[in-house]
Amino acid sequence: MVLLVVDVQKGIVDERLYAFEKFVSNIRKLIETAREHGVEVCYIQHDDGPGTGFSIGDDAFEVYSEFQPMPAEKRFVKTVSSAFKKESGLLEYLTAKGEKDVMVCGIMTDFCINATVEAGFEHGLHMIVPAYANSTLDNEYMTGEQSYHYYNEFLWPKRYADCVSMDRALALFKKAIEV
Repeated sequence: MVLLVVDVQKGIVDERLYAFEKFVSNIRKLIETAREHGVEVCYIQHDDGPGTGFSIGDDAFEVYSEFQPMPAEKRFVKTVSSAFKKESGLLEYLTAKGEKDVMVCGIMTDFCINATVEAGFEHGLHMIVPAYANSTLDNEYMTGEQSYHYYNEFLWPKRYADCVSMDRALALFKKAIEV
């Protein structure tokens, strides 16, 4: 099993996100527990391109202070919503390691998390989404809360991912080491 921490970058992780405090707390718990049990944590960072303010070298591109990667943890850069687009190298990395179980957390539920969950599923990976460990902003069609519930409770379960409670997610890290 591997934990993917998607797009939790300084330029977008703030109080505008749905259930912000719970989201931050849950991701911290996931990262800490994964590390405690030897589950690899991989970071995905979105790059909008030079001059956007949200690109490699920009402060907004860097990982949010409460989720900082350890020096040896892998980082993959993407320029589209899906973390599995060939250019990121993530799929090839996971395939080479023989990883099949991928727990995903981060932002934005309705863009990058959804694209990553669906693409991972399409590539034959077992996608796992912990409750309140993804979030998004309001958009012109839905509030962040509506988006969260739509994807986590309607679209992904029994189709693209196992959507699990935080307790279940943390238990899966412990079980992954026992196997």
